[in-house]
Amino acid sequence: MEIGFTIAAYAVAAVLFIFALGGLSNQESAKRAVWYGIVGMSIAVLATLFAPDSRLQIVSMILIAIGAGIGYQLATRVQMTQMPELVAIMHSLVGLAAVFVGFNADIELGRVMAQFQETGLAFPQAEDLSRESAEFIKTFSGFAAILAKKTVVEVHILKVELVLGIWIGAVTFTGSVVAYGKLAGVIDSAAKQLPGGHFLNALAALGSLIMVGVYLGGGEAWTLILLTILALFIGYHLIMGIGGADMPVVVSMLNSYSGWAAAAIGFSLGNDLLIVVGALVGSSGAILSYIMCRAMNRSFISVILGGFGGTSGAQMSVEGEQIAIEADGVAAALNDADSVVIVPGYGMAVAQAQQSVSELTRKLRAGGKTVRFAIHPVAGRLPGHMNVLLAEAKVPYDIVLEMDEINDDFPETDVAIVIGSNDIVNPAAQDDPNSPIAGMPVLEVWKAKQVFVSKRGQGTGYSGIENPLFFKDNTRMFYGDAKASLDKLLPIID
Repeated sequence: MEIGFTIAAYAVAAVLFIFALGGLSNQESAKRAVWYGIVGMSIAVLATLFAPDSRLQIVSMILIAIGAGIGYQLATRVQMTQMPELVAIMHSLVGLAAVFVGFNADIELGRVMAQFQETGLAFPQAEDLSRESAEFIKTFSGFAAILAKKTVVEVHILKVELVLGIWIGAVTFTGSVVAYGKLAGVIDSAAKQLPGGHFLNALAALGSLIMVGVYLGGGEAWTLILLTILALFIGYHLIMGIGGADMPVVVSMLNSYSGWAAAAIGFSLGNDLLIVVGALVGSSGAILSYIMCRAMNRSFISVILGGFGGTSGAQMSVEGEQIAIEADGVAAALNDADSVVIVPGYGMAVAQAQQSVSELTRKLRAGGKTVRFAIHPVAGRLPGHMNVLLAEAKVPYDIVLEMDEINDDFPETDVAIVIGSNDIVNPAAQDDPNSPIAGMPVLEVWKAKQVFVSKRGQGTGYSGIENPLFFKDNTRMFYGDAKASLDKLLPIID
């Protein structure tokens, strides 16, 4: 394959990736956007496999087939409720790949330098390439051929690129593994740090800078190994210090890290498409993280530094009792209501109740009632989690509204139904300055005339704090599995 054809294929793939990102911003175009991404990635892989000077195509295709098989098995077995942790663990693989590529680039650079020294030729190259060096460079192929042509300045730039790739990749790897553990329930979701807290992070960051300086000054592979160990610790300790309620932001942030790690890989390998794709993923992830931080009233800088998710004092006590209600009581209120707002959360995903929610919506709308959905930016454990579930259940897009679009309408709402949500409808965010979610914008469902909360039991939410909403006079607790509770409710709705 000619180099011009490869460049053209990369350009087409990059455009398709941009279309994919643009299409994912809208529910109606999301399915088409996914296909843009699939086609773009297929073109990119094929163009890379059959590019000039590419080697080991058979081995590469075997590895791709194995990876595709594993990916297919994971995708078909993983439930929607497990999608956040799947995304987190996939980010870890990108980070690990960046670490391996960085070390490989350093090893290959050392091998090329040794071969030049054996022949008595200078390396890195001078600006004016000698005839002997030009002839010797022709004996190299693949990545080694790219390295053999580099000048002193270009070699230093490569070293900067590979240390960045290793550091970002290592932080992404352990951070994503910890995020996976918290989302999967393997690790306690509470914010925890080792004695010394942020001082340890700062010390590890300073140590990383020292190792970078030593390596760029001519240090050997041991400096990269120490740099990797320090970065692995930073990734672990940063994410351990973030509470469970903030995990959706963490997943988005790690997505950004994985993109920058991929871009660093692209610079090291001299692959323009990987640079573009990494920059797209990194920048879009960073923008999404910023938007989510604003939605949660969090500081973007403190998110990056892992400095949020903890309390600053004693939390307000919650008084009263939770009053339960049965299906016939909920049905009576819904039959009398004119306007209904449904707030879905992670509990709906766990119970796989989206189809029952869709059927409830259909019956209520058929009875002439106004039904809308209120979606918090961090509902569930992944950005857009609830939107995907509702789209899967064929809920009309036009009645699915974001928090800012519907929050002012709760005082005029007859019935608000909270299905498996907790932290995103917690009034403590507004009333308790010492709450872990203090200042986070929430859906003000308590302002509705009646509130019904579908919940398994009296436990706390993912952030581990009590919700005063459950004790308010206009709130009734509809206990039980969300799907089972709704299935009891559906036959008695007029």
